Amino acid sequence: MEINKSIFKSYDIRGIYPADLNENVAYNIGRAFVKLTGTKKIAVCSDARISGPELLQAIARVGQLPTECLYFAVGALDFLAGIMITASHNPKEYNGFKMLKKVDNKIEIIRGENLLTTISNNEFKKLDSISFQKKDILKEYINHILSFIDLSKITPLKIVIDASNGVAGTIISEIKNKLPLEIIPLNFEPNGDFPCHSPNPLLESSIKQISKRILEEQADFGFIFDGDADRIFLIDEKGVFVKADITLLLLAKYLLEKNSGMVIAYNAICSKSVPEFIEKWGGKAIRTKVGFVNVRDVLIKNNGIMGGELSGHYCFKDNYYLDSGMIAMLILIQQITKDSRKVSEIVAELLPYVKGAELNFEVKDKVLILDKIKEKYSDGKQDFLDGITVEYKDWWFNARMSNTEPLLRITIEADTKELLEEKQKELSNFFK
Repeated sequence: MEINKSIFKSYDIRGIYPADLNENVAYNIGRAFVKLTGTKKIAVCSDARISGPELLQAIARVGQLPTECLYFAVGALDFLAGIMITASHNPKEYNGFKMLKKVDNKIEIIRGENLLTTISNNEFKKLDSISFQKKDILKEYINHILSFIDLSKITPLKIVIDASNGVAGTIISEIKNKLPLEIIPLNFEPNGDFPCHSPNPLLESSIKQISKRILEEQADFGFIFDGDADRIFLIDEKGVFVKADITLLLLAKYLLEKNSGMVIAYNAICSKSVPEFIEKWGGKAIRTKVGFVNVRDVLIKNNGIMGGELSGHYCFKDNYYLDSGMIAMLILIQQITKDSRKVSEIVAELLPYVKGAELNFEVKDKVLILDKIKEKYSDGKQDFLDGITVEYKDWWFNARMSNTEPLLRITIEADTKELLEEKQKELSNFFK
């Protein structure tokens, strides 16, 4: 059977169902996964997408749960590998696989591109004697995520939580009675059609509903999850979206209070306030390439306590160095409730600079354009960790190529709004 090789991405497998990813493709991916990992005891879960049950049946069946439940199953229980059937925040017509295996009691992420060689060489394992077993891991998983906080230190507040018709509502419904909070649920019913808004919280249209509800209810703040609940975003009491690098600082402060001197990993397009505050609070900040897998790799190599990036992924050492929207939510609740200020006031303290929305430009020759940037901005401090970053006294920018599209992505931050607008115009004219 011919398989579309473009579905094997840098970090996972992702494509449109059923054109690129169907039951036969899923079956062969499962066979190749067994061959690659050398294990047969595999946990498999799916999120709420409509095509999930069909793909799940093609490999195995455990249940409809967040991605981080699969992480827990492999990390804490006796599974040796895992496959999560999800396309994360992609539109409803997509689905995919996130894959991992346990090696020497540590979890390794299997990238989609790693499996491509096995698929291309038709290296499949016979799966004639598969046995399926359902396992209820919820109780153990909930005890695990609650271990990150002290419930007695959470004060009563009113918060709105938007599950985006994904799988976050399943877990929050299980733990809400343990939290001294008034939780107002939005879109808790799993629905793979995502009828209320896109499962991508980074789209402006996705946060309109929760922003309106926070204001109507006069809530203290809110959270919105993506489809498979591994990403979370904070919304303040005014209904304003809080950028993920600022949320990273709230999480880092909580963990550094308990783990002084530890490493916090952050990616190349986070605000420069991130390393400044981390070091002020007694931590060590290490900058990484963009991409959750890169943040995690740096965290592991440096024995760090946590890492995060602008996409809303936050990973924790005590969660097998894997990301968890639920753990992030619980820590944020405790960190916010211990502060007498409103969320907008807490956030304002962490925002000494002004950063604009990411700019994107179509580029045919990436080598040529990066060379031109290097030449034009040669008077600034340059580094090439991820694309090119150029830093000046009162502003900086990063230019990097997209991993999936022929686009050059530009991030700009400045000391003032006026300077930001000036540099946005300057760089836009240059790239056009």
